[in-house]
Amino acid sequence: MALRVDILTPEKSLFQGEATAVQFPGTEGLFQVLTDHAPIMASLAQGSIVIDGASGRTTVDIQGGVVEVSNNVVSVLAR
Repeated sequence: MALRVDILTPEKSLFQGEATAVQFPGTEGLFQVLTDHAPIMASLAQGSIVIDGASGRTTVDIQGGVVEVSNNVVSVLAR
């Protein structure tokens, strides 16, 4: 099973799709989420979210935000 990833800003959706791995610029350093990751909420710093999916690698630049991971759903509220 893949991760369902949604990256949103107040203005628009930056990414919606499936991934096998997602790397985040956390305020305490980089971290990665894989399928069946334990539930987590974390704050994000300015940087790039790297999404590895079936169609290759996608990078989304953000100014900061929050991520929640639960039941293979990754939800990002970004600035």
